[in-house]
Amino acid sequence: MASGARTDAAARFAPLRPRLTRIAYRMLGSVADAEDVVQDAFLRWMSADHDAVREPEAFLRRIVTRLCLDHLKSARVRRETYVGPWLPEPLVEDGDEESDDITLPLMLALERLSPLERAAFLLHDVFGLSFDEIATTIGRDAAACRQLAARARAHVRDARPRYRMEQARGLEIASAFFAASRSGDMRALGAMLAQDVSLHSDGGGKRPATVRPALGFSQVMQVHKALGVLFGKYGSTLLRTCRINGLPGFVTQEADGEIQTTALAIENGRISAIYVMRNPDKLRHLH
Repeated sequence: MASGARTDAAARFAPLRPRLTRIAYRMLGSVADAEDVVQDAFLRWMSADHDAVREPEAFLRRIVTRLCLDHLKSARVRRETYVGPWLPEPLVEDGDEESDDITLPLMLALERLSPLERAAFLLHDVFGLSFDEIATTIGRDAAACRQLAARARAHVRDARPRYRMEQARGLEIASAFFAASRSGDMRALGAMLAQDVSLHSDGGGKRPATVRPALGFSQVMQVHKALGVLFGKYGSTLLRTCRINGLPGFVTQEADGEIQTTALAIENGRISAIYVMRNPDKLRHLH
């Protein structure tokens, strides 16, 4: 490809990269893997016959989706040997970024779907593609894609957000939770938690974390009572409050020098789930 043509092809790809990366991340739950997939798509785009491509965005969506489907097959094998609870890599967002309804609980629900169900649901329900285009993308007819999306929708219905919390209020709760959990103020902490609250911590075998989720008010309070002693002794530094995978939360630097993220699911003004990412492999992109 001539230098001018390469420059033009790269310029046409650049504005599509963020949306393609978002599709790949929603499919894979990994920022690093999503970026690798999109870069692979870019290389294929640069060597494509652009005269034969009528809709570059649709062409690239097909490439990214197919690469993600291939990746998910091997990812499922790796997931079977994962140490402790698995959480998706944290996607830290500010208020001015493109947003959708895929929050962390829904991403966990998507993990239970087959790769094709996941693709059909995301492409149609989240990114607004027609079933005809999805059929071309995943190699099934439109009716089959409609069924895949319907099955996925039924499986994830309970995990979809019931209402969108005002962002400022969510961040207020996140700040209050940080203050109470780090100071050991169990009374203030308990007042923020729902009775059926759960705590999920992903250390990936690289850093200490709960081996299994803590379920219910008593278990979560017991964990935080022990953590409060450690925080009081060794400290924990708040780096920022923000949205993490669509949920209010915060990024901290802990006593071992590593960062971690905490995301909070909130229902009816109470924290219903706490998601803590401690695996350093999943936090590299935040450095």
